[in-house]
Amino acid sequence: MTLAGCALCETEGGVAVFRADKFRAIRAEEAGFPAFYRLVWNAHVAEFSDLSAADRHLCMEAVTLIEAVLRRQLQPTKVNLATLGNVVPHLHWHVIARFDWDSHFPAPVWGAAVRPDNAAALARVRSELPTLDGAIRAALATLPDAL
Repeated sequence: MTLAGCALCETEGGVAVFRADKFRAIRAEEAGFPAFYRLVWNAHVAEFSDLSAADRHLCMEAVTLIEAVLRRQLQPTKVNLATLGNVVPHLHWHVIARFDWDSHFPAPVWGAAVRPDNAAALARVRSELPTLDGAIRAALATLPDAL
């Protein structure tokens, strides 16, 4: 089911990394946070509890795989997981690699910056994005119900 006017029903929501029947992984284009991914449920549901038990399990397995790839490839200080849906009420999980050098750390990415961007560190992470996207794509393809 899709909903007219829903940004995540009508667009990918970012750079496409992986697409399955039930969900997709995208890389959000958030300034200052190059390793910011979203797991988007394809059908328009607003809440995690709207999913069946099997779909909740699949969704969280996919989120976990994205987190594991971020940790393995980037060794971030922390990985933030969030599902808010206050602005876009379409089920999606944020999976964000955070670093002690990022402009907002340790505050949330949606808060105020606590320091200027570290251009050199951001460039290093950006240079890893093609490899990172490929590793996420490969990890998600291992899920038995993903395709």
